[in-house]
Amino acid sequence: MNRLLNFIDLTKGEDDKQNVLENVKSNVSFRGANLWVLACAIVIASIGLNVNSTAVIIGAMLISPLMGPIIGAGFSLGIYDFSLLKKSLKNLLIATLVSLSVSTIYFYLSPFKETQSELLARTSPNIYDILIAFFGGLVGVIAITRKEKGNPIPGVAIATALMPPLCTAGYGLAIGNLKFFGGAIYLYIINCVFICVATFLIVKFLNYPRHFQYEKAREKQITYIISTLIIILLVPSIYFGYTLFEEKKFEQKVNSFLQTEFTDKGYTIIYKKTQYNSNPGKIELALLSKKFTPKETAEIKNRLKNYNLDKVALTIRQDTTNLKRDILDQIKNEKASVNQKDAIIASLKKEIKENNYDNESLFAEAKILFPALSGISISNHSFPLGDGTIEIIPVLLYKSGKPLSESDSKKFMQWIKTRIKKDKVQVFWQNAGGY
Repeated sequence: MNRLLNFIDLTKGEDDKQNVLENVKSNVSFRGANLWVLACAIVIASIGLNVNSTAVIIGAMLISPLMGPIIGAGFSLGIYDFSLLKKSLKNLLIATLVSLSVSTIYFYLSPFKETQSELLARTSPNIYDILIAFFGGLVGVIAITRKEKGNPIPGVAIATALMPPLCTAGYGLAIGNLKFFGGAIYLYIINCVFICVATFLIVKFLNYPRHFQYEKAREKQITYIISTLIIILLVPSIYFGYTLFEEKKFEQKVNSFLQTEFTDKGYTIIYKKTQYNSNPGKIELALLSKKFTPKETAEIKNRLKNYNLDKVALTIRQDTTNLKRDILDQIKNEKASVNQKDAIIASLKKEIKENNYDNESLFAEAKILFPALSGISISNHSFPLGDGTIEIIPVLLYKSGKPLSESDSKKFMQWIKTRIKKDKVQVFWQNAGGY
């Protein structure tokens, strides 16, 4: 047991406590150079969020001095130095207001107002953000109390991510989206409080000397205040974490359903929209070429229960009206991941390729086989069916002095089906008088 305790002993390599406290106090204040560094870091982080560049955001977090007053607040609570606490909170408030002002001005002036995925990621905090802030704070304060500071400090600045939520809050103010602002500020508060809590615990564990000695009742009162603040922030975070977990489960079920019932059967999905929060949940799809009859659609809907999706409404869009607009909207949608966007773009390219024909090349080949032809043109056309669905059929017009003979017409039909790889084609002869 002694060996184990010696192995995990935090006092080994610990710096002089007075030196650590002086270092913490010197990093609390936001004046002069610190304020300029903060403002510049905020602009860099805002640009990174604006252009969706993770590397730029990471760079901004590395140069940000925001951790100073938060660590100071944690130390002040641990040693009961309320003058340091007051100074830390005051400087944290100044830093927060400066950051919000700079980011709001930037996003207000920026011509690019699209909600990128890096921005959206900072608007829905959950229990995992609390864990990151807490354990990141532990690493940070442990590193601060060492003689050899080592590599953890830059990593803590990146992991705890104080600047991106502030910039996202500024973005919410700039575009008038209070939901974005509220979610981002909540994430920022979570990070601040739980870094502070982690600092408080390490300071108490390392037994830093108290600045003032208080009565036991007073110490208990301070402990109750800290505990209450933690609970107030923890409860909604647990709810958000549970909601996120359920949403991920829903997405997994939907993906399994789509993979088995569509993708594995060779059907290309060019549009997908899911809604977890609606009642009932919704899945909306459009396929590249497959058209389902009402009976087939009903059978697919019945199979939803096999994937525990029996309370989900499935809609298969077979009318292509406004579909391309919806697909482009989905590409621009802030919730679409890079992989989803790439898949949608690839599907659109495939659709364009499969629904466009090289009439010039086709005519050159057809002319060799059927010299009487003087021109051909082929394109896809939509034909509504009686059951409300739409069938896409290639229609070919050919020009010649007179219609092809019956035998040549059959050969021509067979050739064009084979050439464009379609099972059904309609062929018409065009002359000066019509078709």
